[in-house]
This record gives sequence, C-alpha cells and structure tokens, in this order.
Amino acid sequence: MQRIAIDLTPEQYHIADERVAAVARQLHVAPSRIGHIEVVRRSIDSRRGQVKYSTLLDVYDARETFIPPTFNIDYPDCSTAQRQIVIVGAGPAGLFAALRALQHGVRPVIVERGKPVEERKRDVALLGREGILNPDSNWCFGEGGAGTFSDGKLYTRSTKRGDVSEVLRILVAHGADPSILIDAHAHIGTDMLSPIIANIRHTILDHGGQYLFGCHMNDLLTNNDGHVCGIRTAEGQTIEGDAVILATGHSARDIYELFHRQGWMLQAKPFALGVRVEHPQQLINSIQYHSSHYSPYLPPATYSLTAQVEVGTKSGRGDTHGVFSFCMCPGGVIVPAATAEHQQVVNGMSNSKRNSPYANSGIAVTVGVDDVPEYAQYGEMALLRFQQDVERRIYEAGQAATNTKTATAAPSQRLTDFCEGRTSAQLNKSNYLGTCVSAPLHELLPPFVTDALQQGFRVFDRKMRGFYTEQASIVAVESRTSSPIRIPRGADFQHPQLRGLYPCGEGAGYAGGIVSSALDGINAVNAWMQNRT
Repeated sequence: MQRIAIDLTPEQYHIADERVAAVARQLHVAPSRIGHIEVVRRSIDSRRGQVKYSTLLDVYDARETFIPPTFNIDYPDCSTAQRQIVIVGAGPAGLFAALRALQHGVRPVIVERGKPVEERKRDVALLGREGILNPDSNWCFGEGGAGTFSDGKLYTRSTKRGDVSEVLRILVAHGADPSILIDAHAHIGTDMLSPIIANIRHTILDHGGQYLFGCHMNDLLTNNDGHVCGIRTAEGQTIEGDAVILATGHSARDIYELFHRQGWMLQAKPFALGVRVEHPQQLINSIQYHSSHYSPYLPPATYSLTAQVEVGTKSGRGDTHGVFSFCMCPGGVIVPAATAEHQQVVNGMSNSKRNSPYANSGIAVTVGVDDVPEYAQYGEMALLRFQQDVERRIYEAGQAATNTKTATAAPSQRLTDFCEGRTSAQLNKSNYLGTCVSAPLHELLPPFVTDALQQGFRVFDRKMRGFYTEQASIVAVESRTSSPIRIPRGADFQHPQLRGLYPCGEGAGYAGGIVSSALDGINAVNAWMQNRT
C-alpha cells in the first residue's frame, strides 16, 4: 500500500474506471496493478476556475488484501456500578459525556426536559404545519439538542480540545455514513441524525445508563461538604450522583435565570445576531463552480464569508464589527426555532442529500456588552435581555403583518430592499417552514446590526460576485448562534462556587457545534475522573 495526494476531476473521482486510470498514471503503473483505492481525505477546490477534488488516497496493489475498518465500540455494563453521574441535557455534550462515563465504568443518568427524538419529530412537524409550539419539544429542545435538526455539520476548528476523529468514529459506529471520516467539511443531515441519536440512546440504556425525559432541573443538591451531588426537578424528583454535568444548551434560559436568582456566578459573553439569507441553490452553484452548467458529480455548493466593517454612519457609533456566514445549509430549508411564546427565531437545516432548490445561511454580526450600553443595568444578563427583546420585537412585527396568528410568522425582505432601506412589495419564494411576511427589517433590527449587515452584504458581493441580488431573501431573526452567557469554570472544569458542577457545551459558553460540544462533554467527564484521584 502507498499513500498519494492527487487532484481529480469530479468525473475521475466518481467514476471508478477513470479514478483507477488517473491513479495508475500518477504511479506509472498499469491500471491492472491497482487492487483497491481507499479515500483518506477529500475536499473540493474551485479557487482557480476549474473544480477539482483534492484527495489523499491509500492505493493497494492487486496482490494486497484490503481489510475494511470496523467501528464497533465495547462499553462495559454499568447497571450496577457504584459510581453514578447526573447529566443534565441530551444534546451532543450530554450524550458524549454519557458515553465517556460508560467507558470509565460510571453509570450515567441523563435528565432531558424534552422528548425522545421519535416523539420530538412529531412536535416539530406540528409546529411547521400548524404553527403550534411545544416549549419543551421543538427545534432546539429534546433528545439530541439543537444539532439534531440542523445540517449536522461536523467541521470544527476546536482540534486542540481532543480527538475529533474519536467523535466521528463514535457517530459512524451508531449509523453515520463513513464518509464523514474523510470529508474536510463533513455533514450528516437531519434525516440521518435522528436515527443516530436514537442508536446512541440504545447504547447508553443497554449498558446500564438511564434516561429521564420530560424532566426540568430547577435546583442543585449539595452534600454536607457543600459539593454538588445531584439535582431537584420541577416534577418533584430528587436525582443524586457523584457529580453533575450541566449540558443544557444555549436556549435553556431557565437555567441562566436559576443561576441569576441564586446568585451563582455568571458572565456576559459576546454572541452574534443577524438573519438567514436564502438564495436559489443553482445561483450559488454557478457562482462557486464558475459555470452555469452544474455537474451531477458535484455536491451543492457552499460558501463561507467574513467581513470587518466600520459601523457608525447610521447608528452614531464608530466601532468595527465582524459580519460572517454561519451554519450555511446548501439545498436546505429555514426552520422556526423559537422555544417559547412571543419569540421569533430562525435557523437552517438540510437533509443528507441537500436536494432542496434553495441554499440558506445565517449571516450574523458580533455583539458585545459595549454595543448595548442601555442594557448595562442587567449586569451579566445584559446580552440575554438584549437577545430576548430583539426576538420579541421581531415576533410582534410578524404578528402585525399577518391576519393568521401563528407562532411561525417570520418577517422577511428581499436582500436588495433591505440594503436600500425599503419594504419589499413582493417577496421571493422561500423554503421557510412557516409563513414569511413582508416587513421593514432594516428598521426592526438594532441600528448597528442593520448597518453592519448592509455593509457586509456588499463586501460579500465583491468576494462572491452575484451574492447581492434581488433573488436573495432575508428572514429574521438568527439570534441563537451561541449563548449570550457563560457559566464560568476553572481549569478543572468545575464551577468556581459550585464544586462538583461541571458546566460544558454550548449552553455553558464553551462550544459551538456538534463536534466541539461532544468534545467538551468528553473532557468534562475526564476532568471529573481526574479530580477524584
């Protein structure tokens, strides 16, 4: 076997005979000498006008035997384990914390406010179909967390947190396509994530773990030494353990309110706020692949854009703000992601085939405490209060613009109209799973956000010609990019005031996506094990 790096055309990559011929030419051997080609890494490069796959391949001689890898993971039976750990939240951080606990011979008890993923899917469908919101079972809350109903992106820059490949192998062992191990920007897709999450549940249950669905944590338990040793629930249960892993997600505002009410340490954390931008997918393909002819051997095109803009002309400020694309969903849909009444929130998702005719992406502006001085009175809750007020304002605008009262009315505008400061007389067709209503988002969003977005969109068009077009729409509001609050922890992963409490994941402000959250959950359990010695 020898490993080679080679660039292949889309046809060479996907047609077996052409791939063998290209590899044989590079190795200066006859095609008959090639026994098996295993892709180690692949990415699409379209920077120079000619689209190609940049690949790393393991090439086996015809006389060699290729043995496919296996991904089975052995976990011990922990049903009678002496040690038990309470995990609050069944998102990526909580689930991977539970799997790591099993590996350490510790029994995990997962407390989840929402429903199992099979039941959660019915609530999500009801929300999209009839606009009926279940505050505990929706696009954000329930088994698998917010990541379950997303594009399932697995790319992370947080490689120093731990072994990314371990997370990917665990996902493959539970049903993910092995291609996630080789893609530079891997994704799973919502349709595939749901059964994977269910399979992880079966693994945890089959090895002695426990799930408590429909359970709301409303307090912490402490022992005589003042260490956290469990939780109380709103349903009247007391659940004890050797420690508590707090992995509640960025939308569990009741947890922040609990900390604030009890006087437990919190910190305001910068986050980002903006809109979902939607284009025809064919337009994005033609821009990114430099051709109006879309090859069937290429996936729907993506983009990643950033800009630094000076905000001040309209807002009276003179600050630099970052504007960036976030959670880009090629061939996707926009979803209503509010978690309570009187909120309007959107997010994006796509299935594994990414076969919708529309592409969407969050385009967000960085927001810090200095940007909202009028909220200074709220201290560490300042950015959360700002976030809540924006979501309420956008919700009220959506309700005012439609005669049909629905939890999913989303203010929308053509991109060009937003930048020119006019309400759209007619909206583009959208793949939003709700009702789009025309509204002046340039007036409804905070002035510094509007200013930054308007400038950012024009910068994006210089980087990606055709991005700024009347075919593009914006849908509001993209406000749950991350948590506006951090639950602090020390180097030992414990809260400074609450020994035995291990805040982790997006809700604690230490992750941003499926993989980084999973790694943070793993690290939290590892830290607890180390602190015990």
